[in-house]
Amino acid sequence: MAKIWCSLWIITCLQLCTITFSKLELVPTPPLPILPLPTYAQLKWQQREIIMFLHFGVNTFTDSEWGTGHESPGIFNPVGLDANQWARTASDSGISLMILTAKHHDGFCLWPSKYTDHSVANSPWRNGHGDVVHELVDAANPRGIDVGLYLSPWDRHDRRYGHEIAYNQYYLAQLQELLSRYGGVKEIWFDGNKGKNAPNMSYYFTDWFSMVKELQSSINIFSDAGPDVRWVGNEQGFAGSTCWSTINRTSLSIGNASIEDYLNKGDPKGTDWLPAECDVSIRDGWFWHKSESPKRLSKLLEIYYNSVGRNCVLLLNVPPNPTGLIANEDVKRLREFRSAIDTIFSTNLAEKCSVKVSSQRGGKGGGFGPENMLDNDHLWTYWAPRDDGKENHWIEFRSTGSDEGLRFNVIRIQEAIGLGQRIKRHDIYVDGKRVANGTTVGHKRLHRLGGGVVHGKIVRIKIGDSRGLPLISSIGLHFDPFWHPIGQPSQ
Repeated sequence: MAKIWCSLWIITCLQLCTITFSKLELVPTPPLPILPLPTYAQLKWQQREIIMFLHFGVNTFTDSEWGTGHESPGIFNPVGLDANQWARTASDSGISLMILTAKHHDGFCLWPSKYTDHSVANSPWRNGHGDVVHELVDAANPRGIDVGLYLSPWDRHDRRYGHEIAYNQYYLAQLQELLSRYGGVKEIWFDGNKGKNAPNMSYYFTDWFSMVKELQSSINIFSDAGPDVRWVGNEQGFAGSTCWSTINRTSLSIGNASIEDYLNKGDPKGTDWLPAECDVSIRDGWFWHKSESPKRLSKLLEIYYNSVGRNCVLLLNVPPNPTGLIANEDVKRLREFRSAIDTIFSTNLAEKCSVKVSSQRGGKGGGFGPENMLDNDHLWTYWAPRDDGKENHWIEFRSTGSDEGLRFNVIRIQEAIGLGQRIKRHDIYVDGKRVANGTTVGHKRLHRLGGGVVHGKIVRIKIGDSRGLPLISSIGLHFDPFWHPIGQPSQ
């Protein structure tokens, strides 16, 4: 009898477990992430898309790109400096982060550092009581703009340079000043740039990075080797047509020219999330020069498609002039640039289409349907196909309007990168004809069609290969009125 009761008890328990498990199955769960993943700070950085660099210092007054370190602080006198104009220009351009060259290679400091006399404290500007970093912070913060800083490791002025311990102590001391005086700093820039005849010495990057994170826990550190943001490998503002946010940091070193191609493309097998930042200047030079003019709008748009449109953030340098203002022609070009981006992407033709997908995780109403690709959340809501081992994943948009169908020349695809970067290959067809193809997607992939405007009724996007299930957070079909290709391939 005891055995019978024991058997009945086991059967009852199994039935209860089955019933409970079935109820849980009614709420589909998100798929497992594909490692590595971005941090919160990296995600916020990626969503900025365009940030501003401000190259400003003694070079502004000597018509130079690299100062000698022998410049007198007396030449620095931007009598009309207005950081509010800088911040207003950024805000009007949709830019939420400004990075200032607090110290460039010439060693001149734009804040009154107590560790050197080669600074604004010994300049005639503000009668020696000025602080450019402070004025930038005070102008940016009320507008909701964050601040970043560049502190050049190479210092052509300070006599401690070349004396390894003494200089690394000096550099760390200045880092502590900058990261403890001015509130939150969201990005700090390091590089290994130095002249061929510079003294041979080691920078204690590991010590520097540790100090930075101790003082500013939510900051992103930029360098050739991260640890949070990597250089894209060139100063033209172009990422590789394949661009992974993942890479192996153990293969990277700061100032190593042989890794530029690796930096440009990333690594699908990378164990570290280290997205790329594309730095380029609105003019030919990094500092302001009277002989130069801003790049044409068409060139800035080309840069945008090849940086932001290739899974990167665009760091656009806009150098103030000797008066201390961003030049009017640069302000005008930036406004044109922002207006053009808004014109192109403010209308999404896909929103007026019916949409079908190859499959849907959890079925209809499961929370992972195609409608997620057309909402305003481009990160945490997404379409996910059914996890059944099939590799034939696709999304199809069908025009529901007039016989004219759809007319567009830009296709936008975005992944839910909060769960990892996944897509390795994709193809895009309009009425059965392939109009674009590519490899990676990441945060944003933009295809500006080399054949110009296409007209059609059915747009199908096929995911040819991916790391795990592809998760698509947003898709857009857009018209770029500024794009007039002449026999150019799709980008």
